Amino acid sequence: MTIFTTDLGLPEAPLLLADGSWLVAELAFERGRITKVSADGRTHETIAETGRPNGLALGRDGLVWACETLTPSLLRMQPSGDYDVVVTEVEGVPLLWPNDLCFGPDGALYVTDSGLLVRDFLDSKGAPVPNCESLPMKGIVFRYDPATGASRILDDGYRFTNGIAFGPDGLLYVNETITGDVFRYSVGDGGNLGPRELFGNVLDPAYTRPGLRGPDGMAFSEDGRLFVTVFGQGDVTVLDSSGAVVDRLGLDGRAPTNVAFGRRGEQRIYVVEDEKGTIEVHDVGVDGLLLYD
Repeated sequence: MTIFTTDLGLPEAPLLLADGSWLVAELAFERGRITKVSADGRTHETIAETGRPNGLALGRDGLVWACETLTPSLLRMQPSGDYDVVVTEVEGVPLLWPNDLCFGPDGALYVTDSGLLVRDFLDSKGAPVPNCESLPMKGIVFRYDPATGASRILDDGYRFTNGIAFGPDGLLYVNETITGDVFRYSVGDGGNLGPRELFGNVLDPAYTRPGLRGPDGMAFSEDGRLFVTVFGQGDVTVLDSSGAVVDRLGLDGRAPTNVAFGRRGEQRIYVVEDEKGTIEVHDVGVDGLLLYD
């Protein structure tokens, strides 16, 4: 393990750009921005101040899509940092905590909303409040089509919907932080989902320290393994294609929020970690799955 960069305020959503630099969301209330980290990790540049951005996704056209959590919305951002608000509600239901997003093979965005307001779940320092697991939550998965502007809810009833990714099998994977579960769906025409199916669970039964823990961001390797950051547990848990835990990669801090693979040939993952405010790099011997965009 090496440290790629430091001095980030509750980092989230590492997004690799074509030149080897990275975008990262800084969740700390006093920052609330999207930051560009140089390819060598040495310099940071503020790209946009949106409030409290969370998930990031890059389209083939170079536009960046962001989940904004303080004024709950889906944002579309130019490379310059200029952005516009695209979605604030879906089917008349206001967004509460847009969390993570990914492009599907159909060119649509698939987005999680954790189902409660940030200020109800976090204290003034951005840490989960005591007994946060018992708060009422109505997490959803929704689809937004950039070509038509249409959006609709695909599934609901989650206890803090969080990470989302398409697998090499074409299935959509979604995790639930409070339970530690990872689910998957078949995806039909127009984004219609099949039944929710339990795929695996990332909670380590041997871990006994108190506090919130559960899956956050996740990414697939090209050999079909799913790398899941487990917030509060301090590791990246790796699931094989059957959903079984095959590895737990220990981290320097206890609060990883997301993971992304580096450039092809690197065979490394980049993990954003909130407790230390860093991006860690780990050699994993495999490249990431090519993403739909």
